[in-house]
Amino acid sequence: MSLVPIRRALLSVSDKTGVESLAKALVAQNCEIISTGGTRKKLEDAGISTTEISTVTGNPEAFGGRMKTISFNIESALLFDRDRDAEEAKSLGIEAIDLVVCNLYPFKKVMEAGADFETLIENIDIGGPTMVRSAAKNFKHVAVVVDPSDYAELVQELEANNGALSYEFRQRLMTKAFNHTADYDSMIAMAMDKEVGEQSLRLNFKGGKTLRYGENSHQAASYYREVTDKPSLADMKVLHGKALSFNNILDIHGALESIKGSTEIACSVVKHNNPCGLAEGDDQRKVMELAWAGDPISAFGSIVAFNSDLKLETVKFFDLDHEDRSKRKFVEVVIAPKVEADALAYLQKHKNLRVIELNVEDLDYKVDYRYLNGSLLAQDTDDFLHNKMESVTTKEFDAQGHKSLVEFGLRAIRSIKSNSIVLVRQHGNCMQLLGMGAGQPNRLIATKLSIEKAKENLDRELGAEAIAAQAYYERELGSAVMISDAFFPFADNVELAAAEGIRQIVQPGGSIRDKQVIEACDNLGVSMLLTGIRHFKH
Repeated sequence: MSLVPIRRALLSVSDKTGVESLAKALVAQNCEIISTGGTRKKLEDAGISTTEISTVTGNPEAFGGRMKTISFNIESALLFDRDRDAEEAKSLGIEAIDLVVCNLYPFKKVMEAGADFETLIENIDIGGPTMVRSAAKNFKHVAVVVDPSDYAELVQELEANNGALSYEFRQRLMTKAFNHTADYDSMIAMAMDKEVGEQSLRLNFKGGKTLRYGENSHQAASYYREVTDKPSLADMKVLHGKALSFNNILDIHGALESIKGSTEIACSVVKHNNPCGLAEGDDQRKVMELAWAGDPISAFGSIVAFNSDLKLETVKFFDLDHEDRSKRKFVEVVIAPKVEADALAYLQKHKNLRVIELNVEDLDYKVDYRYLNGSLLAQDTDDFLHNKMESVTTKEFDAQGHKSLVEFGLRAIRSIKSNSIVLVRQHGNCMQLLGMGAGQPNRLIATKLSIEKAKENLDRELGAEAIAAQAYYERELGSAVMISDAFFPFADNVELAAAEGIRQIVQPGGSIRDKQVIEACDNLGVSMLLTGIRHFKH
């Protein structure tokens, strides 16, 4: 149950990375090496003496390599209980194998390379999983390694324990082995289902963490990471602050998604999974200020995300050391690809503020999943902004001149709950989300909300008497662009927008009433651009 001396090891690997060095380390610990086929040849060519597998099985490799390790002798050497079954093993002539180093036929590699069905079949490993599972089941007495990245720790354990391995290490290897074979079988099962026209999906998540609670305090919650080599949202590096909550994680995802794909310096301010502030430009501090100005009230307790390394000058905007505590801006999370040391030191003035490093552009996932009461929805990620930029009104929409602003607005709209309308504008060298109406069953209400929010922000920006406000509205709203996540079912949205001075509208089109909507634009002197792509977010 404690240390197990490693006297005999069976090495049979498809991925031969590091296997020579491992074998040399085992030999240095006076361990006999048993090996098969290509693995044995590689070791022998490196001058490492091995025992050929057939001398243990009593049978030759056969059927083009389909039969190599499967035998009574091999599985018995792995499976017998060293305490309970020692006498029986001795009477049967079974000599214990203490370590299995095995990774499986490269089924995934050949499948992703587009191999035909027969090649897929030949790359289904049978003997390997049998050995791995046998050793894993008997981990009290046997160690099993399926990942070359574990070789270094294996050697360190052997050297530290005079050629033996600890119970804790064997147990960790055991869990990894069972996950390895489970993933392998799941992958094969999905591929075989596909061959007969059946769609199946097996997802694998681990590293679960218990969260304080879910969306509300009476809901239990956990957080898992998908088993993949790709970067994950779960890889975010928390530099400072208290533990993340369920809602924090949802909002972090929303904040990052709203700046994903931007080629400018971008900042989003997210509350309840909607960006209440968003800006892009060439100056991080200015972009931060404009994003915050999108809705300073809602920004209280928000998530703030950046797509560029975070600088001290930018975070000073939060006034965390202001002597008047009411002037300090309260946010839950700040996230950026990298937080410069002096910026981190400043943010640490707030003991609970979570400071996180993660680059959204590393998160390249092509499928969204949503689990619903024993069912699962899967769809392509919404990463295609438009398939056309077609001006359809008498008054020409300057698609080329406004291309960057339109695409900024489309990135915003695809991150906002439907029905949604946004107003975006060019402000100096920056682009800003000026007004937003989100999550409305009625698109006209979303339009009203976006205009009201824009005017509220303009009032705050103007800081002058109402006499000057109307002229300011006309100038700023007249040059802004209104964007809808889906088509306008009626002309009333256009009529409302035009009455408020809006002169440029973007929508995907596709309604049976597109003609009437476009006619309304022509009658009201409004230009309209059709993008051909809807951006619903439910």
